[in-house]
Amino acid sequence: MTKRERPSSDTTRADSKRARTNNNESNDETSKMALATDEKVTWGEWMGAHKTGADVDQESERIDRQKAAFGGDTIARLKDLNVLIVGCAGVGVETAKNLILSNVGGVVLWDDAVCTEVHRGSNFYVTPEDVAKGDVTLAEASLGELRSLNPFCRVDILDGGLGEEAILSKEVLGTRRPYAAIVVTKLLPKKELFQLNETARSNDIAFIMAITNGVTSSIFSDFGPHHEITDATGEPTQTLAVSNVEVLEEKPGLLEVDGVKDGEKVVIVTVAQNDHGLEDGDMVVLEDLRDEMEGLNGKSVKVKRVAISSPTAAKIDTRGVAFKTALALPTSSVVLNFERQFDFYKTAFDEEEGNEGKKMPVRTITIFNRLALMLDESFDMDIFDKYQSGGLLNQVRPPIAKQYLSLAETLEKTPVPQMLRGEDWESGKGVDVHLSIAAVLNFHEAVGRWPKLHNSDDAAEVVKLAGGISDQRKEIEGACWSQNIQYGFPMGGDPRDLDEERITRYARLFATELSGFCAFLGGAAAQEVIKASGKFTPIDQWVHHDECALVVDECASNVGPLFGSRYDHQIAIMGKDFQARIANQRIFLVGCGALGCEYLKGLALMGAGAGKDGKIWVTDMDRIEVSNLSRQFLFRQNDVGHPKSVRGALVVKRWNPNVNIEALEKKVGTDSEDHFDDKFWESLSVCWNALDNVEARKYTDVRCLFFSKPLLESGTLGTKCNHEVILPFRTSSYNDGEESEDNEAQIAMCTLRSFPYLPKHCIEFAKQAYFSDYFEFGPEVYESFRQDSVAFFEQLNTMEPGEQSRSLRMIKAFIDLQEEAGGNIDFNACVRIAFNQMMKDFRTSILDLCHSADEMEKSSGNKFWTGTKRRPRPVDWTNPIPLLMEYLYSTSNLYASVWKVQGVRDRDQFQAVVDELKLEQPLWEPSGEKVDLSEGDDNEGAADGGEDDEKLKGELYKIDSSILQPAQPQEFEKDDDLNFHIDFLTAATNMRSQNYDIKPSARHTVKVTAGRIIPALATTTAMVCGLVDIEFCKLVLGLQSQGSNKFLNSNINLAAGSGNFTTFAPDPPVPISTGLESPQQESFTSWDKIEISCKTNEMSVEELVQYITKTFGVSVDRIFLHGDTEDKAIFNGMDKNKLDWKIDFAEDGKLTVSDGVFSQWPQVRMAVQMLGRLPSTSGQRAVFKSQVEKVKVALDQTKESFMNRFTGKVSDAYHQVYRPSEEGERQDYFDSVFEARDYVALGIDCHTESEEDITLPCVKYIFSHHEK
Repeated sequence: MTKRERPSSDTTRADSKRARTNNNESNDETSKMALATDEKVTWGEWMGAHKTGADVDQESERIDRQKAAFGGDTIARLKDLNVLIVGCAGVGVETAKNLILSNVGGVVLWDDAVCTEVHRGSNFYVTPEDVAKGDVTLAEASLGELRSLNPFCRVDILDGGLGEEAILSKEVLGTRRPYAAIVVTKLLPKKELFQLNETARSNDIAFIMAITNGVTSSIFSDFGPHHEITDATGEPTQTLAVSNVEVLEEKPGLLEVDGVKDGEKVVIVTVAQNDHGLEDGDMVVLEDLRDEMEGLNGKSVKVKRVAISSPTAAKIDTRGVAFKTALALPTSSVVLNFERQFDFYKTAFDEEEGNEGKKMPVRTITIFNRLALMLDESFDMDIFDKYQSGGLLNQVRPPIAKQYLSLAETLEKTPVPQMLRGEDWESGKGVDVHLSIAAVLNFHEAVGRWPKLHNSDDAAEVVKLAGGISDQRKEIEGACWSQNIQYGFPMGGDPRDLDEERITRYARLFATELSGFCAFLGGAAAQEVIKASGKFTPIDQWVHHDECALVVDECASNVGPLFGSRYDHQIAIMGKDFQARIANQRIFLVGCGALGCEYLKGLALMGAGAGKDGKIWVTDMDRIEVSNLSRQFLFRQNDVGHPKSVRGALVVKRWNPNVNIEALEKKVGTDSEDHFDDKFWESLSVCWNALDNVEARKYTDVRCLFFSKPLLESGTLGTKCNHEVILPFRTSSYNDGEESEDNEAQIAMCTLRSFPYLPKHCIEFAKQAYFSDYFEFGPEVYESFRQDSVAFFEQLNTMEPGEQSRSLRMIKAFIDLQEEAGGNIDFNACVRIAFNQMMKDFRTSILDLCHSADEMEKSSGNKFWTGTKRRPRPVDWTNPIPLLMEYLYSTSNLYASVWKVQGVRDRDQFQAVVDELKLEQPLWEPSGEKVDLSEGDDNEGAADGGEDDEKLKGELYKIDSSILQPAQPQEFEKDDDLNFHIDFLTAATNMRSQNYDIKPSARHTVKVTAGRIIPALATTTAMVCGLVDIEFCKLVLGLQSQGSNKFLNSNINLAAGSGNFTTFAPDPPVPISTGLESPQQESFTSWDKIEISCKTNEMSVEELVQYITKTFGVSVDRIFLHGDTEDKAIFNGMDKNKLDWKIDFAEDGKLTVSDGVFSQWPQVRMAVQMLGRLPSTSGQRAVFKSQVEKVKVALDQTKESFMNRFTGKVSDAYHQVYRPSEEGERQDYFDSVFEARDYVALGIDCHTESEEDITLPCVKYIFSHHEK
């Protein structure tokens, strides 16, 4: 270009301290010479690609997904939490596992109970050797494996008893910190339990109790008399960009702001977002205000919503474009327009007869892009009149102070204890569970032991004690006693009978625990402990869950006698026949990530698939990564890089060698139906999804629908989770619902390109534009051109104009880079490329933009940089900041990967390379090129390049692609710190933020946003998997025959308190209207199929059309592969109509063409017209006649092809239409699947005589290959 500016001497490194290299010297030589310097660079410490060995923050890598859910501050606070776990049976080991995976500071175990075989049914770390020794405690058996879960969490055993001295230690595990929480996972004697709770309360120690007995589980949470919640929900706070600020001297009457009277002065802020998402009284902090308003930055302000009154008769569509366009005007103009509208309708209303003295109906419309600032006397309202541009409103959540009652108090004074099942809570069944716990504690206090298993005398005594407790509490206000409760409220002290059956069952099964309840409680309890950090809302003290449906047969010979099996607790509750059935279950577990690990654990503990006919298939294509280790608890560091399914199966097989399990690495989808064939699906008892993507979930749902198999479905997102039980013919299916996509609203391209104002805008542009163009799309199209230029130009013609233009420019740019480098790109060239890119993106383009905006201001007289549009500033290499070197470092090394040359990871060596190259900043001059200053949402590069593109094509045609240097497109991978991807995106993001004076983004924030990372937690995963394990037990018991209301679906948010523990019965199947009238079927569900069996005499397509027509009284439009969205069909009514089309040449030369021909072959219309006009002697007739004859041949071939299919067998037509045309793997795959099946699944499009569309179920057309 022109002259270049060198960095100023006071900001560069002293040349005397560095050894220099020539540009043509090798990188190895550069590295050797760079070692001569003693000076170390200070930039780039945050980057990941240069770190190896001890420099790598392995702890941070492990908790990456967890950090996305909790945030960095909470992650740091978790390291201050030391937790004591009392009890190491099922609930205890589950809780400890989840806390250790959550990376708390330390976990201490206490349980002096000696291991027995039955403990192996719930504690997965107890081994046969532990049991055989006879003196190994549960805490000792669990310690080793728990320690191996996370090397960054201290784990040990508390020796001795639970005395106050041990509990109040200030030096737990050498951390110099006391206990922050105690989790009790088994009932202790009443006095000891209450004392432990009081000790915790009086010493600021959170106290959690999580216990399961039989089919009942309970969790209690006590954070003491003083607890501060710093973030009640964990939901992201809003950052709103200010686009305008107005001071209304007098609030108009139509404008409504709570707390502001008509005529009072008010400040109205317009934000760039369509919906601010705030409520009245929310607090915001003012930030990023400029010029005279800068002094307001950092001040907190309460905001109120802004609304406007509108006549109901106006019927304004608040979602419509017109309304949203009107809101772009200043508030005063918006009000003026509404006043005119109001007056118009008011006049019309008053003039209408019968309205005398009546008030016109009015609706209140909230204006969601406006907020009123509620300012106190410390603010000068007039300063807001100075607003020009910039400004952010950052939502802040003030801390919430709460106090909690003790265990003793709440056990007595919780009038309606919460139940997980909503209807149980509303009807007061929690009272009986609450009384059961109190009675059992009294039982132990009286006789010195807990109720024995299946002991009727003990159970009767517990019922008697519960009745006595209830009677004693009747006169105590707010007490828990057996009174009538409706809709969750006591009905005036009206007594009711004690639920003796429930209490008896509780006592008889008190000594047992089921693994599903243990997992559920272990997840919920661990999450409660995390709330000691101040993050999230604790549950409102008690939540019970009682699954009496699991007790279906209490025949003494079925639930006993017991002989010391690991399954004794299951047998004691659900029976020996249940254990026989679960052993022979055939289970397809799809996915072996966090959910899959938990499910494998549960299945192994329950003995599923351990019979001679039972089996578990688990499939997952993924390999284990470091970031998986914080929640996929079956894996350890030495498993990284290995298949998830294989390693997971090995672990649970070690726990329970009797389980038959096969680990696969196959994708489940339409391309694996040769492996997961019909015999496989027909043999299954249940399909169990442990997936993280919608497409795979939809596919397995379709398979379960077709083969009438139950499906267990679940998912998590941070602290949120849900599960769904899908039962054949009894519930709705996964595909019946709509998958919620909570993605951020689309950001206008003009905002990303030229006018960013939020950090996420810079992140998105760095990913969508910089990374994609330079390292993905650019190298990809260049390689396509280099490898086969002829094929590339053929492909180019199929692209949209904008994509064509972008492709040509990328290829030309990559070729130019080689020419500038003398035909061979080495690392020095990569640095120059990166430097030139930096100057172009962050300096030249910025100066061009500002220049064009200045020229526009001059010509229009209007300010350009207003509202959210920030005037950017260019980077300056003559006075470099560390960020510039960080960008150069990551970009140069990424280009090295693209051009397959050796990179330079060592930062000191890289600095030496840069110093040697003496890179100079180009002097900027106005280019004269037009800069896009539009504020529309058109995608950049969407326009046709026209002549420029044709010129580029001409240049590329002349290039010998065989001499070009190969390039390697980069496939974006967020979890490999050594590949420079996240380093580049972070540097590019913050370079752009630097340009626009936007707050810089941390590397992890960029990684989460650009990598679309889904927050994931061990606690949530364990909890929801426990609930699904319980539902699986119901399936094995055959409860689906008793109705879907025996089953539970859930939608739970562990962050937001017990009010967000929501469960409900599965929805019934969604009825699909056929459009037919009785006596035909008027509706069906997605479970239904129409079976047409032609085993001995297969139908032709014509006969099938006639059968459908006659059976349902419809006209058939299309018959096609069921579920297929392509425009293929084995029968198409439009093709049948073509049989009547004609193209005839009469002897006199007259041409007859049916009108339909022109719809299929529009190009022939002109030929027909010309033949009608030209004289018979014209030599041009032959040309046009030839065109018509070609179409006639095509029409005749279409007719022949249609008739061959129409009169041929249905299976032959299907094979002809859907078999891939190209030979090879796809054809072989189709053939193998087709030959293995004796049916095809068909969809039917049809209509009635009145042209109304009719919907029919899937048609399973059965035929015989032998008959063929």
